[in-house]
Amino acid sequence: MGVIKVENIRVYAYHGCLSEETTIGSDYRVDLSVKASLSRSSISDALVDTVDYVILNKIVVEEMGIPSKLLEAVAKRIMLRVFESCKSVTEATVSVSKINPPIGGDVEKVTIVLTEAR
Repeated sequence: MGVIKVENIRVYAYHGCLSEETTIGSDYRVDLSVKASLSRSSISDALVDTVDYVILNKIVVEEMGIPSKLLEAVAKRIMLRVFESCKSVTEATVSVSKINPPIGGDVEKVTIVLTEAR
């Protein structure tokens, strides 16, 4: 078993419960970690035998492009797409952070983290 991480994916998106958030948008950071068997790819040196991190990044960018009220909903969509697209993934952890959230204080970011196994 191994882990592939795609970290600090920076996206501008339109998530939130406030109308301003879905109109103006915000900066987001997404981190994705997946578990899969990497024994075959470590020997074959073939992309077909591993989880392609280009696909993982594409999933994150596409799902972040669909506005949601809650970051939890975005993270769940990302996770479902990863499991659907990457059959060798046995577990995934998705972290979605909103940078400078409009919560009336000096807060760098808020983050939600979801982990699921199939």
